[in-house]
Amino acid sequence: MVSLALENIGAKYGKHTVLSDVNTGLLAGGGMTAVIGPNAAGKSTLFKRIAGLAAGPGIVHLSDTVKGAETICYMPQDTGANAVLTVYESILLASKQGSGWKVHDSELQDIDRILGALRIDDLAFRSLGELSGGQRQLVSIAQALVRKPEILLMDEPTSALDLFRQIEVLSFMKSLSSRSNMAVMIALHDLNHALRYCDNTIVIANGKMIASGPTGEVITQDLLRDIYRVDARIENCSQGRPVVIVDGSLV
Repeated sequence: MVSLALENIGAKYGKHTVLSDVNTGLLAGGGMTAVIGPNAAGKSTLFKRIAGLAAGPGIVHLSDTVKGAETICYMPQDTGANAVLTVYESILLASKQGSGWKVHDSELQDIDRILGALRIDDLAFRSLGELSGGQRQLVSIAQALVRKPEILLMDEPTSALDLFRQIEVLSFMKSLSSRSNMAVMIALHDLNHALRYCDNTIVIANGKMIASGPTGEVITQDLLRDIYRVDARIENCSQGRPVVIVDGSLV
């Protein structure tokens, strides 16, 4: 099974250190790991460092089952997609990265299956420039999944989606990671989503790792006060699942 672990991971832009001392235990495939923290904490930089897009100290330990760097897929917040392409063309282009240009029936079937799973098959032949921000975000997820990564790094993939779509996408990713043994790391701002869908959580603030471990042990009232500067409590809902409550309301 695929797995990764981070040892003293840091990152620099020029001579400026923007991330340091990130260490985790073994993050195994089949589960989801949340990366949380305030804005500009270093979450995107951490993903770029793991994906090899940023330089810095430390070691990203990968299991022997990882076939190569091409099986680590980074989905940034802004994909900068070519607005002239149709949705289908953009996903097909993503599927051909690192391979020849001959298109096989199996690849088209994969695209059709992903479009259907994300319920965006009706967008297939619309140009990217016509889409809303939320629709483009769903297309970006499709572009990542069609590459069949073993490790998927998703930088705020639900930020432009309405609540129903957020839950739908996160439920789908949770199921997919379990079925395919994919290791998913996902940057989130909604801590209730992290509590509901993610097995492990890494907390980043001011360019440093604050905590790492099982989500229920990491997201605590002390963390909410110290990192997010809010007085809140964590209670179990009727399903026995923990939820963050601020002033009597869900975050």
